[in-house]
Amino acid sequence: MQPFSFELLHVCKQTGARRGRIHTPHGTIETPVYMPVGTQASVKTMSPDELVEAGAQIILANTYHLHMRPGEDLVAEAGGVQKFSSWNRPMLTDSGGFQVFSLAQLRKIREEGVSFRSHLDGSAHFFSPETSIAIQEKLGADIIMQLDELSPWPCNEEEAARAMRRTLRWLQRCMDAKTRDDQALFGIVQGAFFAKTRRECAREMAKLDLPGYGIGGLSVGEPKNVMYDMLDVVCPELPVEKPRYLMGVGSPDCLVEGVLRGVDMFDCVLATRVARNGTVFTRHGRLVIRNATYAHDFGPLEEGCDCYACRNFSRAYIRHLFKAGEILALRLCSMHNIRFLVRLMEDMRRAIEADSLRDFAEDFFATHARDNW
Repeated sequence: MQPFSFELLHVCKQTGARRGRIHTPHGTIETPVYMPVGTQASVKTMSPDELVEAGAQIILANTYHLHMRPGEDLVAEAGGVQKFSSWNRPMLTDSGGFQVFSLAQLRKIREEGVSFRSHLDGSAHFFSPETSIAIQEKLGADIIMQLDELSPWPCNEEEAARAMRRTLRWLQRCMDAKTRDDQALFGIVQGAFFAKTRRECAREMAKLDLPGYGIGGLSVGEPKNVMYDMLDVVCPELPVEKPRYLMGVGSPDCLVEGVLRGVDMFDCVLATRVARNGTVFTRHGRLVIRNATYAHDFGPLEEGCDCYACRNFSRAYIRHLFKAGEILALRLCSMHNIRFLVRLMEDMRRAIEADSLRDFAEDFFATHARDNW
């Protein structure tokens, strides 16, 4: 078997949604899949064992942040990011591009790459397609991403086209720089919120026969219907036999809408970020456990949930932990939210296999509010 491959196992007759399987050097991933984000090679408040119990198959690490600290050389010395973090399962690293554009100070974009200053100490740095690949090769994840140029919301079509074409040129440089055969390099379809530029980018990338394709530059402030319109444009242009990865999207409603449109992979920090503020996912939408209404509620966060938090603790107890400033509160809500999204993907995989994803989605949205996360 090749170090990386994708099997398309079934296409839902109701919707065209896809059920697949990704093979990597560190294990197999059943798709569609939600991938928890471990920015610093750690999913906040959760241990690797807890992620495994929640059903996580693959997690992300952040190239920009690991480059800033502890540095890719130290990670390579430890044997790669999986050994460094004791996560002996598939892992993906992003290119660092999104963080450069969103976090770094005084950034300057030119054809060679991006000059910027660290958000930690103001030190000067430079990312090019070649340096991004070199960093990710030292980190050693199974799936790595090209350096791309992100278009902001809003922007005009000329700006979007310019950034999209630079992304295509940078992709070729990433491909030329890549040396490791045990890592799969994904391109990232850009083009902002314009069908013409998105379609051009997807078609040009499809010609390159990459292992997989990211869809970037969405969920950056635009209305959700605009994001869905762009998925309707992009997904039909991408190769059927390769996985499609919608980057940075992870609210329950967006996962369902993305799978309906043929997306295979998703990631987002939302699940653990809102958990640390006392907000949890349920089949009926968000629940804010800090609210006084739960002070005497001795039921679980969600009836029927099989996560560790719901099996063992009540809403009243978890609310008490938040009010007392106990770290366990953050951990329990994070466990629940990760498990909720993982279980949602499990349910959708079964629905695709049964050719009933449209029915599943209708039932889901009959009870689950389309929250504006």
